[in-house]
Amino acid sequence: MDRNWVELLQELRVVQTGVQLLAGFLMTLPFQSRFEELDAYQRGVYVVVLLLAVTAIVLFVAPVGYHRALFRRRSKARLVDVGTRYAKAGLATVGLVVTGGVLLVVDVVGGRAAGLAAAGLVGVLVALCWWLLPLLAVRAVEAGRTG
Repeated sequence: MDRNWVELLQELRVVQTGVQLLAGFLMTLPFQSRFEELDAYQRGVYVVVLLLAVTAIVLFVAPVGYHRALFRRRSKARLVDVGTRYAKAGLATVGLVVTGGVLLVVDVVGGRAAGLAAAGLVGVLVALCWWLLPLLAVRAVEAGRTG
């Protein structure tokens, strides 16, 4: 369990920095001069993406608070299990942030149809790389153990 916890923390460190930078960038956008030019739809997308980015930060930091609560209580297996759940939820949320961010940027630059198309493609790519391919790998590993 110690190795599992250390590996989980390393994974969280890798993704957390990027998410924090992205959220920080998103928080500065309303203070840019061109922000006023966004229409109601674009502002709505922006607010949703910002809130998702903040949610992702909370999810990725949550295992630290959980660790503090369980420290020296011989609950490493529970900690790893809950931390893994937080990490998976955080990754799903980051996938939505990336997809929504692409939607917003491409909508501003190329129009609504282009934004929706680009976001759709990014959403499929995220689902493929972060969910479907790992799921298939798990199934292949499990099939190899049993067969």
